[in-house]
Amino acid sequence: MSDKTTTTDEVVSRLRSGMTLGIGGWGSRRKPMALVRALLRAGLTDLTIVAYGGPDVGMLAAAGRIRKLVTPFVTLDSIPLEPHYRAARESGAFELMEIDEAMFMWGLHAAANRLPFLPVRAGIGSDVMRVNPGLRTVTSPYDDGETFVAVPALRLDAALVHVNRADRQGNGQYLGPDPYFDDLFCEAADTAYVSCERIVDTAELTKEAPPQSLLIKRHTVTGVVEAPNGAHFTSCAPDYGRDEAFQKAYATTPWREFAARFLGGDEQAYRSAVREGSWRS
Repeated sequence: MSDKTTTTDEVVSRLRSGMTLGIGGWGSRRKPMALVRALLRAGLTDLTIVAYGGPDVGMLAAAGRIRKLVTPFVTLDSIPLEPHYRAARESGAFELMEIDEAMFMWGLHAAANRLPFLPVRAGIGSDVMRVNPGLRTVTSPYDDGETFVAVPALRLDAALVHVNRADRQGNGQYLGPDPYFDDLFCEAADTAYVSCERIVDTAELTKEAPPQSLLIKRHTVTGVVEAPNGAHFTSCAPDYGRDEAFQKAYATTPWREFAARFLGGDEQAYRSAVREGSWRS
């Protein structure tokens, strides 16, 4: 079996402007922020981003990298609405497809199963249909004759996700309370890149947690990056919680100032800037 280990910068070198990228995690929880920062450094633009959005979306939106966003929400959890995303959206900086959480999940399921769409009840009779005039409905071919929303497949050029542990072949393990939908992102994508807190031998994966925690299977993964603290400032339970003080500073600092202070160098420069703690004053 092949060794799929790589680096954040090597991952981003394989991506291109104009791609559709799926970003795993949920809100401000277990986001692949080291990969997102590398994406920002690379200067890719005209991206379609598919995510249960958090600061990943906020940063890319503030930097002007998003052409279209597909999402059910963009939140920092403890701060309900991501402020940098809000500012970019209110200025009309990108196209938005905002759909129900269940519709979003079934869009990933459709892509993972190579289907053009999947029928769901969510959305019927709601403003989701009004604000997304491109959505279609289908009628059941069986005796019930029920009408459903035909949620289009959320097909991805590449997926970026972060987990607690992984091996060199691409098996990824979560140790926290929620798997989110990282496995679906990987299955819905042509290529998938997993960052993790620590790369371990395959045998070690089932010593720390049961086999059910092996969320991501190697056959769906293109590359693996060891990125300790790679979800910062979002949480990566049980390894660490969300850095609430840093998140508050991010949310209240003008984007240009934040980017100049923390995103102007490489990943090591980011970590050094965080350790210095000048943002606390």
